Amino acid sequence: MSTRTTSIRRAREADLGGLSKVFDASWREAYRGIIPGVALERVISTRDRAWWQSALRRGRPIAVVETGELVVGYAAYGRTRSRALGTEAEIDELYLLPEYQGVGLGRRLFRAVRNDLADHGLTRLGVWSLEDNVRAGAFYEGLGGVAGPRALDRVAGIPLPKVGFLFG
Repeated sequence: MSTRTTSIRRAREADLGGLSKVFDASWREAYRGIIPGVALERVISTRDRAWWQSALRRGRPIAVVETGELVVGYAAYGRTRSRALGTEAEIDELYLLPEYQGVGLGRRLFRAVRNDLADHGLTRLGVWSLEDNVRAGAFYEGLGGVAGPRALDRVAGIPLPKVGFLFG
């Protein structure tokens, strides 16, 4: 019998390939039909190992969900980057490999990140989600998020409406 351990921890250099894989698979699954195909491929192609290496150097926290020795999800977060969200803290990205969605890992990752932010005195949290990503909206509402501000985002030059979900 084998036992797999699932843990949430800070990302490190050894995770670069796993982070790229999660971004690639989750964006293809989540945004197909929302972001036009060529634009979607353009965004995905920019998130290679070098991009992730630079992201780790910038110092904004990235937490990974690891099952066994496989990175199956991540969240990037920190102080809010946009005043339009109206919160102190923000989760920039939260993604899981499609085959690991729906089993509670996203909720665990969200709570871990929220606890880390609260430990740093940042309790008012927000998350932007593309308006047409209904599943993500339901996920954040299920965690207690309240739909708030709306804005336009540009993904590969394509304007897409987004909604902010606000937490306590």
